[in-house]
Amino acid sequence: MSSTVPEVQNHADLKVIIEKLMTNGSNNLHVQDKYILPPHERPEMISEISCYSQSIPVVDLKDLDSPDRTRVVQDIRRACEEDGFFQIVNHGVPETVMKNMMGIAKEFFEMPVEDRACLYSEDPKQLVRLSTSFNIRKEKVLHWRDYMRHPCHPLEEVIGSWPEKPAAYREIAGRYAAEMRGLILRLLAAISEALGLDSDYLNRSFGRHSQVMLTNYYPSCPKPDLTFGLPSHSDPDGITVLMQGDVSGLQVLKNGNWITVKPLANAFVVNLADQMQVVSNGRFRSVEHRAVTNASTARISIPTFYGPSKDASIAPAPTMVDQDHPPLYRGYKFEEFFDVFWSQGLKRKTVLDHFKIENP
Repeated sequence: MSSTVPEVQNHADLKVIIEKLMTNGSNNLHVQDKYILPPHERPEMISEISCYSQSIPVVDLKDLDSPDRTRVVQDIRRACEEDGFFQIVNHGVPETVMKNMMGIAKEFFEMPVEDRACLYSEDPKQLVRLSTSFNIRKEKVLHWRDYMRHPCHPLEEVIGSWPEKPAAYREIAGRYAAEMRGLILRLLAAISEALGLDSDYLNRSFGRHSQVMLTNYYPSCPKPDLTFGLPSHSDPDGITVLMQGDVSGLQVLKNGNWITVKPLANAFVVNLADQMQVVSNGRFRSVEHRAVTNASTARISIPTFYGPSKDASIAPAPTMVDQDHPPLYRGYKFEEFFDVFWSQGLKRKTVLDHFKIENP
């Protein structure tokens, strides 16, 4: 297993790393060739008015733990079946916890680049790492972002490996991670019920669980029509809960069109990931999404990826399979899925294809 914190060997290594980072103060001043996509892969830039003409559902969780729970579960079921993406309000995470997390993330990416570069790694199996693009070892064209990634569960075991700077990072991010785990466990129970399963089904299926927090930093881009923050992909885990701040940039594929998810104050964006599609045997589907850049404002987004531990066995739930609904996917250990995801880079939803069963 890789160590929890990458090691920068010397000043020469540090200089090379700083040159790679999008947030080094110079890489984002003009769009270098290594960031320019072929014409047929570039984003279609549309006006803000038209990009908000469609939307994803908003689910109010206020009554999730009340006698009116069934109605909220039905709202979640409808959003999962029809969209795979929805925003949640009245979710119980304090506004101050959200604002503090966004603030410390901004502070992290605005502190001297040398203080971040010591965390840099290009190894996908490195548990705590700062990196750039997605998988720089595999990509021919790089993406317009830097990111910080680290595990959050079990919190007491991993928090000591998190960044030491800014000084308040571990305290603030630790509180946020604990709140997110509580929220996500409530969502997993509701989604289990929405599938007609017992409320603890997904909790059991995910084994020892995995919780990873990513902080994406997308600098302003002089020519946002030439590059992506992240190209089209689906997430590999079970569920993603995103705090996207007040700058738009997340786009979701809906009915063949890319729609921009309008930021809502104090809301989270929830999207189903690939393991949910497998467990539900295709009833609930993960959805392709991407991040576009803009010419005027840097954007920070903070997704929490939650799903199975690597040793968890994943397969369609038995009650999702019958004579009329044969299994669409073979069973596997999640580590196998995870390795395929990181080995091929972001390629739409093609990881799922490796696990499909060809039914007559």
